[in-house]
Amino acid sequence: MVTALAESANQGHYSAAEGILELRQAIAGFNKRHFGLDVDPNRIVVGPGTKDLLNTLINIIKGGVIIPSPSWIGYRPQIILTDKHFHTFHLKPEHNYRIQPDDLDEFVSRIEGEQHMLVLNNPHNPTGIVYSRQELEKISEVCRKHNILVLADEIYALDTYDMNDFTSMGLVYPEGSFITNGLSKDRSAGGYRLGSCILPTVTTEKLFNDFKKVAATVYTNVSTPTQYAAIKAYEPNDEIEDYINTTRQIHRIMGHYLSDEWNKVDGIKATRPDGAFYFFADFNELKPDLKRKGVTTSNQLGESLLSCPHHLGTVTGDACMLDPDDYGARIAFVDYDGKKTFDNYKQNPPKSSSDEIEFVKQNSPMMVKSTDALKGWIDFIKQT
Repeated sequence: MVTALAESANQGHYSAAEGILELRQAIAGFNKRHFGLDVDPNRIVVGPGTKDLLNTLINIIKGGVIIPSPSWIGYRPQIILTDKHFHTFHLKPEHNYRIQPDDLDEFVSRIEGEQHMLVLNNPHNPTGIVYSRQELEKISEVCRKHNILVLADEIYALDTYDMNDFTSMGLVYPEGSFITNGLSKDRSAGGYRLGSCILPTVTTEKLFNDFKKVAATVYTNVSTPTQYAAIKAYEPNDEIEDYINTTRQIHRIMGHYLSDEWNKVDGIKATRPDGAFYFFADFNELKPDLKRKGVTTSNQLGESLLSCPHHLGTVTGDACMLDPDDYGARIAFVDYDGKKTFDNYKQNPPKSSSDEIEFVKQNSPMMVKSTDALKGWIDFIKQT
């Protein structure tokens, strides 16, 4: 991609607001190869990252937005900036923070309005869970019943540890899903700021034109040289495929090790991720001790974990759309030198579970130390 960007530096002209056709064709091919989606390039729009695409969709589509909680930190601020109404749909730890169709059905039945949008992040940030095809089909039934459109944020799709476990919402609810994805996660190219959105199969010409008008007004077009360079990232490429496969396994090894270690700590219940590079830790068993120590809200949980000498950086509280008395935290497991770890994996890939543990210890010593730091913090919280 770096070479392709240099070669495209002379493409300094304005380009189509929806993205150049060659790139949209490459994205269509990419989705066919990886996800089995047969998409007309004319249903694809390109934007400066999925954040901007989500923001545009929220602006132009009527209805309130349903956001499952715990949530990625970016959805609510974007919706607030658009002055659109949103509804927080709290997921239950006993269901491993998965949307339960019956709960969603009951929740939506209590909401006024003829149309709603459901944000469905799969794999899920912050829990790392991945929905099965059967689960998505059940969710789709509720969406059809209540005229719910789905903002399917699939930015971590290719970071699913076993790709047999991943199904795109575009396969089970194509008529009502906006599928967003981009370069930032699986190809580690967040700074390129390029994402795509597959529009629903029933997309009207008006919706497509409205999207283009907003894009042309707000950002004109995604940087034209970047678009030409991105074609390489979406075309068949053995080097890129190898990179995606290798980083996927590194994420799996790191995530399973750290979530398993945190689950061994008394008072902590952590999800075991099946994709992406986060898991969610539930601290609610420690609630009496936390309140006695003056940690009275979920926002303060993050401050306490970060305080000296514990130095545990997490995302908690409002950022995850948690209630004030819900003590949970997103844990990211990417505290290592990416290039060095990648090279070490390629030179000597782990062949057993014991090899994988040793791989984590050698490449991510700070994450290994986090478990002892967590135990020390809990001892501090429990002191009377």
